[in-house]
Amino acid sequence: MSKLKLLRYPANWPLFRTDDRLLLIFIAIIVGTCSGLGAVALNRSILTIFDFLYDYHHLWWAFFFPAIGAVLSSLFLEKIVKEGAGHGVPEVIYSVSRYGGLLRFRSSYSRLISSCLTIGSGGSAGPEAPVVMSGAAIGSNIAKFFSLNDRQRVTLVGCGAAGAISSIFNAPIAGMVFTMEVILGEWSSVNIIPIAIASVAGTEVSRILQGNQIAFSHRHFSIDFTDITASIGLAVITAAASILLTRMLGYMNGVSSRLSFPVWIRAAIGGCAVGLIGFFLPDVLGEGYQPIRAMIEGSFRQGLIAVALAGIAKIVATSLTLGWGGSGGIFAPSLVIGSFVGLAYHRALVFLWPAASWVNEGCFALLGMAGLISGILQAPLTGIFLIVEITGSYEVILPLILVSAVSTTLCHYIEPASIYLKGLVEKGHLLRPGTDARVLTDLSIEELLETDCITVKQNMLLRDFIDIIKRSHRNYFPVEEEDTGYFLGMIHLDDIRPYLFDFMMYDAVILGQLMNTRVETVRPEDDLADVLRKMDENRLFSMPVVANKRFIGMISKATLLDKYRKELIVQTAP
Repeated sequence: MSKLKLLRYPANWPLFRTDDRLLLIFIAIIVGTCSGLGAVALNRSILTIFDFLYDYHHLWWAFFFPAIGAVLSSLFLEKIVKEGAGHGVPEVIYSVSRYGGLLRFRSSYSRLISSCLTIGSGGSAGPEAPVVMSGAAIGSNIAKFFSLNDRQRVTLVGCGAAGAISSIFNAPIAGMVFTMEVILGEWSSVNIIPIAIASVAGTEVSRILQGNQIAFSHRHFSIDFTDITASIGLAVITAAASILLTRMLGYMNGVSSRLSFPVWIRAAIGGCAVGLIGFFLPDVLGEGYQPIRAMIEGSFRQGLIAVALAGIAKIVATSLTLGWGGSGGIFAPSLVIGSFVGLAYHRALVFLWPAASWVNEGCFALLGMAGLISGILQAPLTGIFLIVEITGSYEVILPLILVSAVSTTLCHYIEPASIYLKGLVEKGHLLRPGTDARVLTDLSIEELLETDCITVKQNMLLRDFIDIIKRSHRNYFPVEEEDTGYFLGMIHLDDIRPYLFDFMMYDAVILGQLMNTRVETVRPEDDLADVLRKMDENRLFSMPVVANKRFIGMISKATLLDKYRKELIVQTAP
């Protein structure tokens, strides 16, 4: 083997031959580092563009900025890289669910560029989902370069996503938890270690290039029983805001898709609307992290009505940005909306019960962030660890857990699937590893096909058929047309048993008179889940497989369940 080939396949190195976990850890460092670099590059680029345009935001024509950014973003995605708009996380989950984590190389940079144009110009979106898409694509293509198998590639896709989130937030635990809870949907010991290593690598890249800083620093909060009890009400409101944002995004996307305009014109319309909102309420533009800092520090001066209005405006602006063709994620908008909701809730409490001793309003802004993230992603652990890491607020862990848990539960009751999974679930594309649907999808009718059946002709005499029965170990016999070979029906021994002992019928009956023509059949392209359901509904143990009107074999429940068990062992093996 040449030196170049040996370098390309590290699995052949002596160190990695006995345990591929070492291989995954080694490559996870590479993936996490590359993902972290991509996240830092996007973050710096957005800040540069947004700061450059900031001095012009007070001018009347500044509302065109988000429109220009959205148009450039949509044209780049549609005309240059040939990808659709949106945040990209559902595409990553879909690739993990259906294609073993296969992602195109251009996805490693396409969403970075498009979201930079959208967010930097003032579009209401976040950089987190684009960097997840980028990191996942980096992991997928590095796995492809090293010729790794599907399971290893999925792990590296998770490593890329974890490294990206960890880098963008300087939050390694949140990056790891988000990947396991949302992207992969399973907590496997094989995945956790390399994903944790990638999270550390991505975080260290961010700290080296941007400094080890807590994103939203604040003073210490003193929590008492009254505050913890009040946080339950906040959880209900954040759940309502999460549902509103989810449905508003779906509504805007539906309205936009029904228009016959080109994608870039729709993006321009949405961008102009966002610009107009931002002209009167500048806090809704871009990521919106600056208002969060002010709210957590307790220095946000607007009154209760203004805060509530800003939260609603941020929901509308985010829906217009992402629903009408802009590119970006929902993490940052959710944090902003959550902080507005929490601050408004605290001020309402103070107004209604001024005599009570309430914690500083910044604490409820922080709890609102956790409630929105947990509710809209339906990922409570992600919400808890993300807020703790980006704020350093370990003292609020009790109400934080309570708000995240209650918000997630309420959202799941009203919207069974999160914003990332909703479209996949509706289309039947969400197949988590080890689940019934995923196992059946990884099997095919061709590999279950039983081809040892003896076919008979419709004009064959019963006497000749008896000789065939003696040579066969099957109870089913497919009947074909004499001239064309087309499948006509089936003969089952139980149905013709009386004829077998009546010698007078041997030369008087042909098989065409005995066959059952009302037979449920299967096509090679049919979904196995539908086939199994049809077997259960009709109490069948075997079904003929027919292609182009010709019998090609049988599929039996026994063979299907045997293959199912073996595939389940493969998917769930440590």
